[in-house]
Amino acid sequence: MTVSTSSGPLQLDPPRLERRALRDSVYDLVLNMLLDGTFQPDDTLSIDGLSRELGVSPTPIREALVHLEHTGLVTRTALRGYRVAPPFSPQQIGQLVDARAVIELGALEHALDRRTSLAPTLQQAHELHRQVIDELAALPAEAMVGDARLAGYRRYFDADWGFHLTIMRHADNPFIVQMAESLGAHVHRLRQTVGVGLTDCEDASAEHARIVEAIISGAPARLVKQAMRDHLEAVRERSIADSRLIAKDRSKATKSSAKAVRDRSGVVSG
Repeated sequence: MTVSTSSGPLQLDPPRLERRALRDSVYDLVLNMLLDGTFQPDDTLSIDGLSRELGVSPTPIREALVHLEHTGLVTRTALRGYRVAPPFSPQQIGQLVDARAVIELGALEHALDRRTSLAPTLQQAHELHRQVIDELAALPAEAMVGDARLAGYRRYFDADWGFHLTIMRHADNPFIVQMAESLGAHVHRLRQTVGVGLTDCEDASAEHARIVEAIISGAPARLVKQAMRDHLEAVRERSIADSRLIAKDRSKATKSSAKAVRDRSGVVSG
């Protein structure tokens, strides 16, 4: 394949493009397995095992795990290889939201210099987010199981994060976008609470709507930023609540499993 560039025609290697597509597909598959509970925190992720299970060579598996390491969903240690990272602690969630506030509020201030173009674009991003929520809500319960359920959740998360990226891209600073995308990788770890479902979609949509309304109405920058600050604070509170619910459920499951082992071995706890 030949592509025109400023320095002349560039010959692309089709197999290289195929490898990239395979790597991205494998990444999506492993990400889904991490989010749907196939793997539990601290589970070992064997490159050879995943290679056999997914029917691909070890190379795209290794590349996917390297990519996932950057999101914080997996960790790598010497002699132990890759493992599933534990979910964020409440303290870590607070730190992540603090980091988001530093970047997003600064980006919003710059983006408001381009309010004329920001307003309609952000309105579209909000409408897409709202559309995904409505479509998922309209699906029968039996349609939201397995891979279909996870695909729906990922559509929601992508639309939600897309709303925030729209603001940061309007800051007209490539370094802000770069920082946002790096931070967005860590937002994946908040999605480890996907097991509790989409508990906050209506709240998030309403908070986004208030931000859009403030921008469209010509509200002062301080009021627009306050709407964003309120939204991020609400995200913090909801995410911490979800993380505690997940931790409680896992604690119950661990105790239940330990009791089953004792019962099978005839050990009685006193």
